[in-house]
Amino acid sequence: MAQLTMAKALNAGLRKAMESDPKVLLMGEDIGKLGGVFRITEGLQKDFGEQRVLDTPLSEAGIIGTGVGLSARGFRPVCEIQFDAFVYPAYNQIVTQVAKLHYRTLGHEKIPMVIRIPFGGGIGSPEHHSESPEAMFAHHAGLRVISPATPHDAYWMIQEAIADDDPVVFFEPKRRYWLKGEVDTERSGKDTYRATVLQEGSDVTLVTYGALVSTGLEVVKAAAEEGTSVELIDVRSISPLDVDTLAASVEKTGRLVVAHEAPTFLGLGAEIAARVTERCFYSLEAPVIRVGGYHTPYPPSRMEEAYLPDLDRIMDGIDRALAH
Repeated sequence: MAQLTMAKALNAGLRKAMESDPKVLLMGEDIGKLGGVFRITEGLQKDFGEQRVLDTPLSEAGIIGTGVGLSARGFRPVCEIQFDAFVYPAYNQIVTQVAKLHYRTLGHEKIPMVIRIPFGGGIGSPEHHSESPEAMFAHHAGLRVISPATPHDAYWMIQEAIADDDPVVFFEPKRRYWLKGEVDTERSGKDTYRATVLQEGSDVTLVTYGALVSTGLEVVKAAAEEGTSVELIDVRSISPLDVDTLAASVEKTGRLVVAHEAPTFLGLGAEIAARVTERCFYSLEAPVIRVGGYHTPYPPSRMEEAYLPDLDRIMDGIDRALAH
């Protein structure tokens, strides 16, 4: 087992995928000589050359459009969007071309591309650098949307995303890039599109993903000190959504709290609440509680601590669920 940060685990996973398949290409702004603003691709251009690790112009629509063409010619491009809110100029390409070409061509055209997006707040960045737009992409059929929460998952999930014949939007929780953890490089990870029960519990189910998984582990410990047993689930795959694992947990605990950094209004928590209520109505002892960002533009960095869900706000959600 290796001890790696999530950033290093992603780098190692990209390297492994490039070694395994010469059709894998990396594209993005400043990802070559600089290694990307978060240094995720550091050293890869030096080792694989400028034909496989491409520094692109500052045009997100151009990056994704070029990736579509490369995919159609048999390559497996991995396109980096430098920051979450920078993806919007490419949104048209992603939802009208990337998501739909396989369907529109009756399955004849595959778009095996990965779109890497650092997302979420918590690093003191200015506007347009700290958003959580994952629900916007999960809404569109034809895209797989996933997010690792640990270095181990990052290492394996990026490789599995690249090997997938479907387009994958790969959200990386940027404030966890420096999170260190064990990475088993000899053993394959779990099914990328299945949720993981990280901690079994009996009183309430806490569902989250990305950066808040680490916070969720802190919540489990804090709740245990108060005599509450929390079952923690990392969604991992936002689309497709593993409702079976979530429903099985709620049928056991009778209560559900969903936490994410994105605004709760029309966020993933709303979809999870609806799906679980449909499946587990007679098992629920309380309404599904959502804890998330507020329905406002992302605030200046000096105010983001008040915006982002933290241990206290999630604990409050658990208390509200238990109050019923």
